[in-house]
Amino acid sequence: MTNFTNTKDPFHGITLEMVVNRLVKHYGWDKLAEMISVKCFKSNQSVSSSLKFLRQTPWARTKVEQLYLKTEFLDETPVKSTKKEKDFS
Repeated sequence: MTNFTNTKDPFHGITLEMVVNRLVKHYGWDKLAEMISVKCFKSNQSVSSSLKFLRQTPWARTKVEQLYLKTEFLDETPVKSTKKEKDFS
């Protein structure tokens, strides 16, 4: 039997939206634009436009994911998705 709880995927359970939100909270849009030169970080700075671009542009998504992995988020709690989750209780 395969044990799925010991995954090697560092993004297991973390959405791209959560990654972008956390990087924006940590660095801010201007610093992100300096670190990763993509238009969606320089102008029209919004999570939704960034997500659309990153989902369509693998090289940019890879750079964002690499930055997320090497960033030390000290004394910060993870940023949750802004989508409303269904309450099943």
